Amino acid sequence: MSITFYALILAFLIFLLKYFEYRFILHELRMEVYIAVIASLFTLLGIWVGLKLINTKKNSDDISDMNIDQKKLKELNISNREYELLKHISEGFSNQEIADKLFISVPTVKTHLSNLFQS
Repeated sequence: MSITFYALILAFLIFLLKYFEYRFILHELRMEVYIAVIASLFTLLGIWVGLKLINTKKNSDDISDMNIDQKKLKELNISNREYELLKHISEGFSNQEIADKLFISVPTVKTHLSNLFQS
């Protein structure tokens, strides 16, 4: 999506908030309704941003979408998890960062590293 699209959405949301604020100031809108509108807008915005972040993380961390030569991995005696570890090492992450990204403990990262060095 282009930046123009996001700018138009943001402008529309600002217009919507100002419209409800104006109606609230003129006492045409009750406080509860005004708060509900603002809460709904921010909830929807939070859900949308959260989904965008989750999709971005899935796309960057998921190696199953990559074309991995399974024959070559077997030849080198490297598991998919060890390949994931190598990918993160090549990106410059520390053992702790790799453990956090892969949801494993640091000793497990060290075990995988040891297995890779022995291969």
